[in-house]
Amino acid sequence: MADEIEIDTDDLERRMKGAMDSLRHEFSSLRTGRASASMIDPITVDAYGSPTPINQLGTVNVPEPRMVTINIWDKSMVGKVEKAIRESGLGINPQLNGTIIMLPIPELNEERRRELTKVAAQYAESARVAIRNVRRDGMDQIKKAKTKGMAEDDQKFWESSVQELTDKAIAEVDKALEAKQAEIMQV
Repeated sequence: MADEIEIDTDDLERRMKGAMDSLRHEFSSLRTGRASASMIDPITVDAYGSPTPINQLGTVNVPEPRMVTINIWDKSMVGKVEKAIRESGLGINPQLNGTIIMLPIPELNEERRRELTKVAAQYAESARVAIRNVRRDGMDQIKKAKTKGMAEDDQKFWESSVQELTDKAIAEVDKALEAKQAEIMQV
């Protein structure tokens, strides 16, 4: 009866991993002075009547560390893609060469690097908050189970399991933030 009460730690772990995946995606959109194909992922173009990601309109390549090229398949879309990139707020000036759009990535100055590390820290803090919310949900499940007759030893076991998952996930966030900040500050 009461011995059979269990907490779904797999679900909690999956949700914490989701917060980490979201953080990695946000980190990939931060421009570090190095070219990355993922930096244009958030940009959509009004193509054929619906918002379409650029990577569905052409081939995205990174031929050198400071250059992203996009080979647009449909010539009629080149102007729209170029305009979308200019208006995206990335601070990149696209250059046209036929159906190929070249995006030279400028060197970041020290002030901009510091701003980007602060943005990265904000993203990491959002991930920590999401992880702590998952932890709170897990602890609430344990409290509900206790009212249904969970033994105190079992309660302590599940609380330590949830706390262990939380500590592990937050350490992963801190490690990812440290790596991203080092990447941003690298000249």
